[in-house]
Amino acid sequence: MNIEQENLEVRFGAIDRSDRLTLASTFDLFQEAAINHAEALGVGRDAMVKTGQLWVLSRLSVIWDRRPVWREQIAVRSWPRGWEKLFALRDYDIRDREDRAVVRGRSCWIILDMEKRRPLRPQAIMETLPLNEGIDAMTGIPVSLESRDDLRLLGERRALYSDVDYNGHVNNARYIQWIQDLMDSALLEQCGRARLDINYLGEVRPGETIELWTAGFPAEGWDWAAAFEGRRPPEPPAAAAHGAPVFRCELRIARVAPAGQPNGQKAP
Repeated sequence: MNIEQENLEVRFGAIDRSDRLTLASTFDLFQEAAINHAEALGVGRDAMVKTGQLWVLSRLSVIWDRRPVWREQIAVRSWPRGWEKLFALRDYDIRDREDRAVVRGRSCWIILDMEKRRPLRPQAIMETLPLNEGIDAMTGIPVSLESRDDLRLLGERRALYSDVDYNGHVNNARYIQWIQDLMDSALLEQCGRARLDINYLGEVRPGETIELWTAGFPAEGWDWAAAFEGRRPPEPPAAAAHGAPVFRCELRIARVAPAGQPNGQKAP
């Protein structure tokens, strides 16, 4: 029970036109593994609610060394990795048939007092879980992303039925879907390697409209990089001001040839 491992085949609904696993689908896989493991360890949703506590995802960093392809056999793994101050850490990876990690991730979670809406120190719970010392998908904790003054408005999204999960707010993976939908699809299809860092700053409820802002920036070793920020529209009369941020994200991409072309990826 130290590590959750789910063996599966990359499904058709999780890929794009390049035949590769999408970024948002990766977040879905990690989310399921984390939820299933928490349940198995006795700290899942229902057990936490009984004690008036709630897991809240705060930050997540993911590195794709390679995007798995349709029908590829993969192992999705997740495991707790101790704590750092108020953050409970959880790692992830996706391994291929040769047991190589092709995707790696680390997340920071906050344990929230449901009544007071305040974060609790995680030691009391994390000390009861496997520490998995020395088993690191990534090192350090996911970065705290700062606001930028060069962002431009890219578009907006309204939180609809398919965006909202059991907890009554927009699911963490949907923010990645929102970003994908506003990007150049050709760039995403050419994406071979990538790194995505995201900070979750506030809940988005059903019916809310969120503005999506972006700015490119240079990143050594990557072909393309951009920052994104989701903001609530400012309330009148402060129409010229910036609204409150609900997430910040940085995405870096290295291109590869499309599947079936030289240097492209095909299913093993």
